[in-house]
Order: sequence, then structure tokens, then C-alpha cells
Amino acid sequence: MHRGGSDSGGGTPAGDAAAGGVAPTPQDAGPVPKARLRVVPGIRLGPLPRIRPPHVPRPRAPIRLRRIAPFLAVLGPGLIAGVAGNDAGGITTYSVMGATTGYTLLWLFPITAVVLGVVQEMAARLGTVSGQGLSDLIRDRFGVRWTLLAMGVLLLANLANTVAEFAGASAALGLFGIPTNVTVPVLAIGLWLVVMYASYRRLEKLFLLLSLVFVTYVAAAVLSHPDWSGVGYGLTHPSLSVPGMGTAQVLLLAVAMVGTTITPYMQFYLQSAVAEKGIGVEDLAYERADAVVGSVWTNAIAFCIVLATAAALFGSGVHIDAAADAAVALRPVAGDLSTTMFGIGLFGASMLAAVIMPVSTAFVICEAFGWESGVGKPVREAPAFFGLFTFVLLVGAVVTLIPGLDLIAVIVGSQYLQGLLLPIVLVFMLVLVNDRRTMGANANGRLLNTLGISSVALVIILDVALLGSSLLSAIGIKTT
Repeated sequence: MHRGGSDSGGGTPAGDAAAGGVAPTPQDAGPVPKARLRVVPGIRLGPLPRIRPPHVPRPRAPIRLRRIAPFLAVLGPGLIAGVAGNDAGGITTYSVMGATTGYTLLWLFPITAVVLGVVQEMAARLGTVSGQGLSDLIRDRFGVRWTLLAMGVLLLANLANTVAEFAGASAALGLFGIPTNVTVPVLAIGLWLVVMYASYRRLEKLFLLLSLVFVTYVAAAVLSHPDWSGVGYGLTHPSLSVPGMGTAQVLLLAVAMVGTTITPYMQFYLQSAVAEKGIGVEDLAYERADAVVGSVWTNAIAFCIVLATAAALFGSGVHIDAAADAAVALRPVAGDLSTTMFGIGLFGASMLAAVIMPVSTAFVICEAFGWESGVGKPVREAPAFFGLFTFVLLVGAVVTLIPGLDLIAVIVGSQYLQGLLLPIVLVFMLVLVNDRRTMGANANGRLLNTLGISSVALVIILDVALLGSSLLSAIGIKTT
């Protein structure tokens, strides 16, 4: 039975074709009539077949977006490690530098950005390729004795640094009338609860959120109205000549500036964070970019701190011993808003470092001795990790509350310990990043070795110079 054409099937082109004839060409067929549907009683037609539209490929994201998305997923360890270096001690150093030397030492910042970028890139690459923390690799390669030495110095230095961060946070809130005996306990309890009950992903988001407070230093620099021609001159004309200061004094301040920019705990934290986050070799390029971005942003913030204090305080005779002194000194020159911005930045920076310091200490020591570690794990699975974290945080808070304690001496002492540890850590990193058994094809090549060895040698020379000068001063021998 046919549903179209005549009953006999003949007499039409369709019928002839069906009977085995040859279908006429379109020129002979003439217009094709519209098909009609004959309804036959007793026969029910089913639903017509669903006609699917032709497949249209979904538009792919632009190349730039496809590259940015994975980078944003990896972003965190390098940026956080970098900005954590701008803690209370770092802000104090940059403030003193701006107030006493003006724009003279601005030419150092491009150099420190490159050096910090090289060091952090090595740490990020080690963590990404090996999947291990730096202390773990040191134990495997150099043995338990060197590991014990490094961990002992790191623990003492980080305990002192944690005290410095609590002191910085309390000094910042003191600008707004909040006393130390309120700030320190509340901050310590709050940070302890966050780490004990948060996953690493959430903790990293908190770190990134706190990193935003450094934007306040950009605002403080703008509000201080720097002399931009002087800024340009200082960037492009290297000099150690400052009116009223000896060359040796300026040199020591420059060395201190480099020393506070690159610290051991930053590299330990960065590599542990990369391993904890589970960043694989397939994302190595993005993690290296994260490390470099963190280095550039860190130096940009330090640059703004120097601009703010140089514009407002250089030549005024104001003496600065701590970062909070710089915030107070800005008020009569740059106004209340600039002081507020500086104070908020100091609080955020101190709080960020106050939680990173104990967390990184616990990570590093647990890795060194093979103990279970990790934020977000139950306490029963990682008792040593949470015990160490609590110990460092508690000691930092309690020591800060001791009446009459010379906090400046504690901060300076922590810098000495970091200075002793830094050359050892950097040499370890250089050896490890050249080990092809660990790094394979991602080991240092000739160019990376040249950059790495030059950067590490420069940092070690400056670090030894600063330590030597400080020790001579401590025994009464003047170096300026």
C-alpha cells in the first residue's frame, strides 16, 4: 500500500521509478507536487521521527581565557609566600628606608624582584616536580644531622617572628584605640580556630583575601603625593650617597632591605604549599608564573611603602623604630586617611604572617621527620602537626603579652636567626634543583643555573655582611 501517488503506482514518475524504471532528470520531471498524507481507516500512525538539528560546535573560550583559568586555579602558593615576607619586620625596614634615604635606594627594587623571583621559582619547581616539601628533600639528600640543624634554627627564628607579628598586629590596632591585651588573645584564638577547622583550600582563600590589604599601601603612597620626577631619578640612577648619612650606613640599610625581602620560611612555605595543594607537573608553567607574580607584587608593595614614607618623612628628622611609628608620623603630613591606610595594611600583613608562620613551621618540621601533616585533617591523624602549630601560635601570643618585654630586640634577634639559616637553605635548594634523579628534565639548565647561582651568591654575600656588621656592633665596634 502506498501513502502517496495513484493506487496502481503507475503513470507517475514516482511509480515508474518504483517499478524499476529510470527516474527522469530534474529538467524532464517538471515541478514536484507537494506530498499529501492519505488517512487510511483502521491504521494509526505513530509519532513522526524526531529530526535532530545539525551539530553545531560550542564556541571555545578565547585563547587568553583558556590560559588564565588554569593559572587562577593554581594561583596561591607563590603569591602568598611573597606577600608574607612583607610582615611587620619588613614594613618597618621599608619605612626606615624611605624616611632616612628618600628615593635614593629605589634602584634596588628591580634587582630584588629578579632575585626573589629566581629563588621562588626554584622552590615552586622543586615542589611541583617532586611532590615533596623542602625539608623532606633535605632529609633525603643531606641526612638527619643537617635536617636537625636547619629545623632547630627555623623553629627558634619562627617563634621570634611570630612574636613580631603579634606585636605588629597589636600596634596597628593600637592606632585605633584597641589595647594589646584585647588584640592578641582574640587574634590568637581566632587564627587557631580557623586552622583547626578549615581545609587547606579555605585557608588559602583566607590568605589570598588578607593579601588584598596590601592595596592600602598603594593608596598611602598616592595620598603622600610623591615627587614622581625624583622617583624616576632614584629608579634609574644607582647611588649610596644620602645627605647626613655615611656610605656604610646606607649600604647596611640596603643589605637589610634585601635580607628582609628573601627569608627561609617563605621558601619552606611555598614548597610545602605546592605539595599540599597537589599541583602536578602538567601545571608547572602556571605555578612558575604564580611564583614570579608573587615576587613582583611583593616588591611593588614594598616600593609603595618606601614612596609613602619618603614623600612624607624624608628630611623631617622623624625617628622610626617600628612600622606603627611610621603610620603615626604620616598623619600631620599626609593626613588621617593615609595613616589609616598604613595601619590597616600593617594589621593585615601581621595577621597574615602570624598564621602562615606557625602553619609553615608545623608543615616543615613534620615533613622533615616523616610525621603526618595537613590542614583539614582530623587531629588524631596529624597530632604532631596540630601540636606544633598550637605551640608556635601560643608562644608567640604569650610572649607578646609579657609586660616590659623589649619587642624590638626580639624582632632583631629573629632576623639574625633567619640570616644564619638563609645561606644554608639556598645552597640546599641549588643542589636539589640540579639533581636530575629528582628533577629529571626539569632540572636547572645553563641559563637557570647562571641566574640561580648569581642570585644565591648575591644574597649570601649581603647576608654575611649584615650579620658581620651586627655582631661587631653588638661587641662595641662601630661599623659606620
